[in-house]
Amino acid sequence: MYIVSACLAGVKCRYDGKDNTCEKVKVLVEEGKAIIVCPEVFGELPIPRKPCEIVKDEEGNERVLTKEGKDCTEAFKMGAIKTLEIAKVLGAKEAILKAKSPSCGCGKIYNGEFNRTLIEGDGLTARLLKENGIKVYTEEELDSLS
Repeated sequence: MYIVSACLAGVKCRYDGKDNTCEKVKVLVEEGKAIIVCPEVFGELPIPRKPCEIVKDEEGNERVLTKEGKDCTEAFKMGAIKTLEIAKVLGAKEAILKAKSPSCGCGKIYNGEFNRTLIEGDGLTARLLKENGIKVYTEEELDSLS
């Protein structure tokens, strides 16, 4: 059983109210092999919402902020925790999450300057899942899955 980002399964829950439908993920859900999650919705953020990025301060502390500087860190943390709880209940050992997202990004995320530049890093949910032994993939890596 996988947990998968809801936007990849066709749910219009992105920050801009759109989806990122990935046919392979949709098929996994339709076949009952995956359960959809949206950490940002679980964190009670609205649809649509202002785009957010992870920003590091001078001491290296991370916050999830909108371009205007509104702090959404607690909502992102709550969504990550709820996603982990669902994964544990399901016994999910793998997740397919949306690349580059401040929640779901794995390996590469935006740099916090809202200029579309990618840096190495993980979104809050991807990091929490990995810390708890769940293998995280993005839709960009689906061809490597069996």
